[in-house]
Amino acid sequence: MKSGGWGAWSRIAFALLALLLPASTWAAPGGYSYYEIGDRSAKTPAPTAPALMLVGGGDWDYRAFRWFAERAGHGHIVVLRASGEGEAGEEIFNQVGGVASVQTLVFRSRVAASDARVLDILARADGIFIAGGDQANYVRFWKDTPVARALDAHVRKGRPIGGTSAGLAILGGTAYGAMDGGSIDSPEALADPAGPAVTLVTGFLHMPRLAHVVTDTHFARRDRLGRLFAFVAKARQKDPKAVGLGVDEGAALCVEADGTARLLSPPGGHGWLVQPTTRPTLQPGQPLDWTGVRVTGIGPDSVLDLDTLQVTAPAFDGIARVERGVLRDAPGPR
Repeated sequence: MKSGGWGAWSRIAFALLALLLPASTWAAPGGYSYYEIGDRSAKTPAPTAPALMLVGGGDWDYRAFRWFAERAGHGHIVVLRASGEGEAGEEIFNQVGGVASVQTLVFRSRVAASDARVLDILARADGIFIAGGDQANYVRFWKDTPVARALDAHVRKGRPIGGTSAGLAILGGTAYGAMDGGSIDSPEALADPAGPAVTLVTGFLHMPRLAHVVTDTHFARRDRLGRLFAFVAKARQKDPKAVGLGVDEGAALCVEADGTARLLSPPGGHGWLVQPTTRPTLQPGQPLDWTGVRVTGIGPDSVLDLDTLQVTAPAFDGIARVERGVLRDAPGPR
């Protein structure tokens, strides 16, 4: 349904349409669809707490989502996405449990980012979760809009936010936007990190402790350590403090209010911290050369402090290098 003004006839038509649709879903006239489940009128049972849930994509670890629900005061969750329908909200409510309601907003265009009802829903959310999909749509629909400002305001209120896959990709201070319509792999990125396919986005969202962090997802399964090196190399041309943080599929880094993060994951999952000490020289069309880049594995027994970037009890640790676009000496799980 196309976006348009809220004239009298539009309001009447929309009211009639709402009567024909199930109570839990309706198509909004402002470039988005809406789904809900649970009791939106229920009082939030407990206080909210600041938290970040950084999910690597794939199947969810329900322990992480129950941790998130607790930080949201077991109240009202809002799921944001730019594709699909309301199935993630149903999974949170029915399988994860422990929340009063879940509302899902599926954005279809940029106009929805200025919709008054959308902004009211975000302002009232106890927790916000950004689903997977195509992060380029999030950038196109939300960057420099009231929705982006609402997400920043949400975390300033001391309320939790999380994202998976594309939803995690946009939480870092520098984000890989995939703005060229594809998703670059490690060999391509290392072959030309300064090139037009490494589409990094800055000034989008402003999450606590992630100002200098480039995030990546589906990490080990899709062999993304090399491309994270390339992203951080390009990010360091403008931000000399840029580091990388990757999360494996099925895993979630759960960041508490004090900045400490623990990994919840099925066996074999990790977080990956990439910490350079230098800024490489990049030339368009030229492969990356870079030495002295520390890679630290975050396992279930580890604690990452995002304030200091120290990892207690790392799962693995070592110094890697890139030579003519080839990643060498990278540590990893045994």
